Amino acid sequence: MSEIILEAKNISKYFHDPLTIQVLKDINFSINKSDFVAVTGRSGCGKSTLLYILSTMDTDYTGDLYIDGIKMGNKKEGELAIVRNEKIGFVFQFHYLLNEFSVLRNVMLPGLKLGKYDEKEIEARAYEKLKILEIENEALKSPNQLSGGQKQRVAIARALINDPLIIMGDEPTGNLDKKNSEIVFNIFQELSQVYNQTLLIVTHDNDFADRTDRIIEMEDGKIISI
Repeated sequence: MSEIILEAKNISKYFHDPLTIQVLKDINFSINKSDFVAVTGRSGCGKSTLLYILSTMDTDYTGDLYIDGIKMGNKKEGELAIVRNEKIGFVFQFHYLLNEFSVLRNVMLPGLKLGKYDEKEIEARAYEKLKILEIENEALKSPNQLSGGQKQRVAIARALINDPLIIMGDEPTGNLDKKNSEIVFNIFQELSQVYNQTLLIVTHDNDFADRTDRIIEMEDGKIISI
């Protein structure tokens, strides 16, 4: 039987400023281990709002969210921060790398924050992730010496450092040209197929979405097809 990594049950969301508007309506789906899932839909359909809830960064919703079989709704912010650091890897449209640190150190930072391993072990693990992404030769450079595509690969390595249950991406190819978008897609596909990594990616890129394992299509705050 497949291992369920994430499950959304009857999730709804309202904005109350200044009028009450429902932005998510009764969202239900689950994601199994090593699934590569895309969430698609027009701008404003609720994709990013949903991702913020699924990543535990937004706790103002109704319904239930389970990560690794554990309900998130009754956890305190400090507990959710631990879940985010330990079980979720994030890749955004912009890489958010820190130029004052080397590429290697950028990848290490979430590992140092988690504190599960000593610094030497985290450094070895960071090199290992950079090697998977074929960017280990850039380890000692500053991020501002890298191309856009290289920076996004570093951001993916950083998302992998704590061996998360799930990688969540918000338009991770939205700032890249076609060639680099293809590289990032191939990395995600390899992570899923070779390393059994679970991925949930919000994207406008239909070519990207069409090649994932499953598409969750949204419209006006609802899932219209899975």
